[in-house]
Amino acid sequence: MPVTFQQKTLSNGLTIVAEVDSQAATAAAGFFVKTGARDEATPLMGVSHFLEHMMFKGTSDISAEQLNQKFDEIGVRNNAFTSNDMTCFYAHLLPEAFDSGLDLLGSMMRPALRETDFTTEKGVIIEEIAMYEDNPFWLLYEASLEKHFAAHPLSHRVLGTRETITNMQRDQMLAYFTNCYSADNTTVALAGNLDFANTCDRIEALCESWQRTSVSRDNNEPPLVGGEFTLRSPKVSRGYLLALCKGPSLSDERRYAAGLLAQILGTPDNSRMHWALIEPGLAEEAQAQADPQDGFGQFYVYASGDPESIDEIWDITQRQMTQLRETLTQADLDRLLPKSVTAATLAGERPHDRMHRLGRLFTSTREYIPLEEELARLSRITLDHLRDCLTAFPLQAVTVGKLLPPA
Repeated sequence: MPVTFQQKTLSNGLTIVAEVDSQAATAAAGFFVKTGARDEATPLMGVSHFLEHMMFKGTSDISAEQLNQKFDEIGVRNNAFTSNDMTCFYAHLLPEAFDSGLDLLGSMMRPALRETDFTTEKGVIIEEIAMYEDNPFWLLYEASLEKHFAAHPLSHRVLGTRETITNMQRDQMLAYFTNCYSADNTTVALAGNLDFANTCDRIEALCESWQRTSVSRDNNEPPLVGGEFTLRSPKVSRGYLLALCKGPSLSDERRYAAGLLAQILGTPDNSRMHWALIEPGLAEEAQAQADPQDGFGQFYVYASGDPESIDEIWDITQRQMTQLRETLTQADLDRLLPKSVTAATLAGERPHDRMHRLGRLFTSTREYIPLEEELARLSRITLDHLRDCLTAFPLQAVTVGKLLPPA
């Protein structure tokens, strides 16, 4: 039997979507909450990610240790992530353990939020912030977003800052949780070998007490400020460069062309930036990526190398960006399109990947696009589509950041 899409919305507004495949060997479930760093008040920056941690600390009647033990006993592979626009808690498991795993996953979505756990976890988050500060790309990326979006909440750091985490109070987290982790702001995505009707009944029993809050997000395209800046840090010995440009959003079909353009410009091997920077030995890293999100999108271009060469690296990168539209060839498309279709097809073979694709897309756009349709859209892309995308979204840097050793 083919994969079938099914959908149901509960009376409290919680939405359940599924790609059911009775021939699959596994099943996957994810609770996607449409809240992230962009939805936080600035003084509470990092609360979404902090809450992700707190979800694993147990419920009013299940301790953290018991929760982890129960997941282990049924062989679940489970985890979570927080981004600037959503938070997700998921599990991938065998069909015979699916009901038990779903019950655990649903239960942990209503955590105890104990004061003692909150206080202890603050230290863990602050250590995580320190760890990411040792990552040159992450350090430069966060600073670039702050320059790019200025006062807009999209400038928020997912982990928050030492100050916001230190000052945060448990009751502030509870108020944020109550407002944002509501039934009508949550999508449950399912994929694989499962009984949809039975699963909906279980989810309804788990979540029927969840409240509707009508929380919303302003997803209008944000104003950009940008500019150029240079950071210096004694922790680095190399030079790092990051440029941000406008790109299509997640609801814009030009995102498919944008993804291919980013690969032509800066895939890790056999791209314009590779041959212009890596092959001659001028840069150690050089890549580009399209990043479509809810209401906006961006391209980013990243490179690293000798600090003395960073200006030359940027000059060459700019030329590759500027010349891309006029130098595109059918050979570029013929080389990358089959790889993109293959990658999407391979991802579609695992319920875990199908669940994530379904949950992320539906949470952001409320739209279902079958994998077969996405593959068809990719396959229909022509050189004219690529050029039209670059006309609408020319690769002109709005923000350029450099990270260098001390002068």
